[in-house]
Amino acid sequence: MSDFVPGIELSRAFYGEVVAPLVGSVPHSAALIGPGSEVLAFDTARSADHDWGPRVLVFAAAGEVEDVRARVVAGLPERFRGLPTVFGYHGVVRPGVVVAELGQWLTERLGFDPRGGMSPLDWLSSPWQVLAEVTRGEVFHDGLPDGLEAVRGVLRWYPRDLWRYVLACQWRRIAQEEPFPGRCGEVGDELGSAVVGARLAREVMRLALLLRRRYPPYAKWLGSALARMPGSVELGESLGRALAARSWREREVGLSAAYGRVAATQNRLGLAEELDVRVRAFHDRPFQVIGGDRFARALLEAVSDPVVRGLPLVGCVDQVADSVEVLMSPSRARAVAAAALGLVA
Repeated sequence: MSDFVPGIELSRAFYGEVVAPLVGSVPHSAALIGPGSEVLAFDTARSADHDWGPRVLVFAAAGEVEDVRARVVAGLPERFRGLPTVFGYHGVVRPGVVVAELGQWLTERLGFDPRGGMSPLDWLSSPWQVLAEVTRGEVFHDGLPDGLEAVRGVLRWYPRDLWRYVLACQWRRIAQEEPFPGRCGEVGDELGSAVVGARLAREVMRLALLLRRRYPPYAKWLGSALARMPGSVELGESLGRALAARSWREREVGLSAAYGRVAATQNRLGLAEELDVRVRAFHDRPFQVIGGDRFARALLEAVSDPVVRGLPLVGCVDQVADSVEVLMSPSRARAVAAAALGLVA
């Protein structure tokens, strides 16, 4: 286990020592981006048991793709640093080097080519996991005229008003359920209270990442992403207390502390009017809430783009659906987002 080399480090060396000499003088870009735990730097020795090995994406002009692919495949050694260069990846045995035209690859991943500009629907139909996969990882060489790093820069984060909108929708998700752990517990349903509490913890984790301009990854890596975010220790401890609680009142204490922390972060960012971060009673009931709708309204009031202001408060595709079959299909994700937002797909 101690001999494990992270995938990005392995692929960087693979490109420099093997792939780059094979591509030669052909203008190209090369990177490790797209699916894979190593792209988000979450891989461990366990990751090497499937879909893992020396991998590089090479992007070339459309007219050069076939020649470059043939040259690379013909010249690959059988192994690199003891690992096979042809291995199973997502059920297909193939070389670890993929050669593609950048626009085609982007369209396959996102459903559109962002180099032509991005509409609100383009942004809001792009799943967080996919955006993270395109903008994280590492570019080893960027020799294309239109620039892989330039495309990644466009996708790095939402335009400011869309950021406010997505944050507002995330607060709305919290507002819709924040009194429920207490209400479930009040009628003796501690299991139901724990389930809703866990749902709220997930929404707070996603909100915390979004506030810090990080695309929340899918469920397996959500906790790891939060733990690696600077300044997240206290938030993680509060959420941990909520999840470990044996009673709804203990659960409420942990969630209340977590709400206050993300609310304070929003205030510090200056994205909207500064609001009181203390919890308060839910109307005349004995349940403590932050009042997530207060923060959603403040964010929406700060939006100046009329198109964004006119969107219903439903959010991006991750806030509308959590089906893997939707989120991993660009056409389905776009159709779902368009229908929910009332936009033309």
